[in-house]
Amino acid sequence: MKTHATTYEQGTDPIIDQIVNNLRHVYDPEININIYDLGLIYDIDITEDLNLTVTMTLTSAFCPVGDMLYQQVNEACEVGSLNNIKVDMTFDPPWGPMMIPEHAKLEMGIL
Repeated sequence: MKTHATTYEQGTDPIIDQIVNNLRHVYDPEININIYDLGLIYDIDITEDLNLTVTMTLTSAFCPVGDMLYQQVNEACEVGSLNNIKVDMTFDPPWGPMMIPEHAKLEMGIL
């Protein structure tokens, strides 16, 4: 099941629900909002044989906490009986404020 993270609806898949919940506890320390609601998680893909791939980005290719966030995403994905967890880092498309969902923009006071 491939899920575009920005359009995922809670309750669709219990494993993805748990991963999303865990990702909402991983914060970008420079912006102080969780990386899921910040739009840094592009896709969450679980195959039928329970292999997980998460595609993520950073606010900048030069993000000083990129390695830390990458590790925290790996740890946040350690749920259920997944066989393999792979976190892919991409900068295509590059992240921008337009990727922040409206509810997070309201929380940040920028909408």
